Amino acid sequence: MSFDVTSLIDRYCAVWNEPDAVRRKALLEGVWTERATYTDPRADTVGADELLAHIAKIRASRPGAKIVRTTAVDLHHGVARFGWRVVEADGTPLPEGIDFVELAPDGERIERIIGFFGPMMPI
Repeated sequence: MSFDVTSLIDRYCAVWNEPDAVRRKALLEGVWTERATYTDPRADTVGADELLAHIAKIRASRPGAKIVRTTAVDLHHGVARFGWRVVEADGTPLPEGIDFVELAPDGERIERIIGFFGPMMPI
C-alpha cells in the first residue's frame, strides 16, 4: 500500500481550518515532525508550538476564513508542492499561494514547508 501524499496535505490544511485549539494541536501532531519548520513571508517557525501560535494569530486576524487547496499535489524525491488560497468567511477569495513541502524520511509526515503568497510575477 503506497502512502497518499494528497491525504497528508489535506490533513495539514485541516489544521489551519480547525477552530478548536486542542483539536488543531492533535491534527498537527499527526502530520508534523517534532522539529519541522514553517516559513512564509511573515513567519519562520520551528516545531509545533511555534506553528500553532502563528496559526492562532492568523485565525484571529481572519475569523471564519478557510484555507482551500486549489491544485493537485505534485510530488517527486520527497518534495511536494500545492496551490492554495484563503477564502474569507463571507466567501471572498484572496489571491492564491503555493507551498513547497519537504517530507520526513518516513515519507508520511512533514519536515518543512516554505510558502509563497500570490501568483508568480512575469519578468
